[in-house]
Amino acid sequence: MTDDILVDVDATGVAVVTLNRPEKRNVVSLAMWRGLAEIYSGFAKRGDVRVVILTGAGGHFSGGADISEFSKVRNTVEDTRVYSAAGRAATQAIIDLPQPTIAAVHGYGVGGGCGLALACDLRVGDATTQMGIPAARLSIVYDTLDCSLLLRAVGLANAKLVLYSGRYFPVQDCQSMRLLDVVSEAGALDGAYALSRELSTRAPLSQRGAKVVLEALARDEVEQREAEIAAAQEAAVNSEDYREARQAFLEKRTPVFKGR
Repeated sequence: MTDDILVDVDATGVAVVTLNRPEKRNVVSLAMWRGLAEIYSGFAKRGDVRVVILTGAGGHFSGGADISEFSKVRNTVEDTRVYSAAGRAATQAIIDLPQPTIAAVHGYGVGGGCGLALACDLRVGDATTQMGIPAARLSIVYDTLDCSLLLRAVGLANAKLVLYSGRYFPVQDCQSMRLLDVVSEAGALDGAYALSRELSTRAPLSQRGAKVVLEALARDEVEQREAEIAAAQEAAVNSEDYREARQAFLEKRTPVFKGR
């Protein structure tokens, strides 16, 4: 991937993906949508990655899609289909990542940037955060995937308010509407780091299994995913981590989980 997206994985297994176009408020190009899909699909295969933070360089998370390139890459119906497929693939790769995901949203997290944040499991903001979707200002109808993420985060009435108004909501409204889960006085990225360090000490198989169950419930897919749920439960109870947790309890110490 180009320097427009930076990736760093530390020794604790916390990966940070940084949208790196600060001079343009980290707007996302077609190449970046494709890069995000590749990066997150790659993380799914890595046992050393425990938690993934998505953030933006400079003063903002992301101002959304790069409208300046639309005349070249989103100018026809066919172009729009191709562009939308790339955005959807990036969003789906984040949703489907087995590991916990966190968006550190500082400054603008709007439009496609808001969608990327909503694709993450958890969102951390700070006093600078503003979120919203300006579709009603641009005569754009968002697709079902993005709308479903918004709906399950904020509920029907608030989803309609976001999409009908095109407003950018300040941090207090973002938290009350549940666009944000945590507001950090130390800053969005520091808050996301603190949360990720906590999550990285917990049992990975438990977290992955919880995501399978919760996503199945959220999508009303429990029956279709019964075998996957059962496999996740069996993997956890047959794991070294489960035995380590029991032993650590008896020895009154903190367990060390390895994800196996």
